[in-house]
Amino acid sequence: MFYLLTLPFRLFFGLLFGLLLLPLTILFLPFLLLRIVLKATFALIMLPVALVMGLVGIAFALLAVSFALLIPLFPFVVIGVCIWLLTRNSRAATVIQG
Repeated sequence: MFYLLTLPFRLFFGLLFGLLLLPLTILFLPFLLLRIVLKATFALIMLPVALVMGLVGIAFALLAVSFALLIPLFPFVVIGVCIWLLTRNSRAATVIQG
C-alpha cells in the first residue's frame, strides 16, 4: 500500500534525476561497455575451466562412491581368491578341465 502511495513521487523524482544525470551517463557509457566486454571475455575464458573442474569433481565423486561400495566386499574377494588358489591345481580341477 505504501508503494502505491509513494508511486507518483518516485516517478517524478526518478524522471527528474534521470534527465539531470543523463549527460553523466553518456560520459560513463564507454566504461560500462568496457566492463561488459571484460566480463564477457573473462566468462569465455573461465567457462571451459569451470566445466573441466566440474567433470573432474564428478569423476572423483564417482570414484569415491565406487570405493565406498566395493571396500566392504573386499574380504569376500580375498577369501574367494584364496580358495581359488588352493583348488586350481587340485586333481578334481584338472579332471574337470580335461
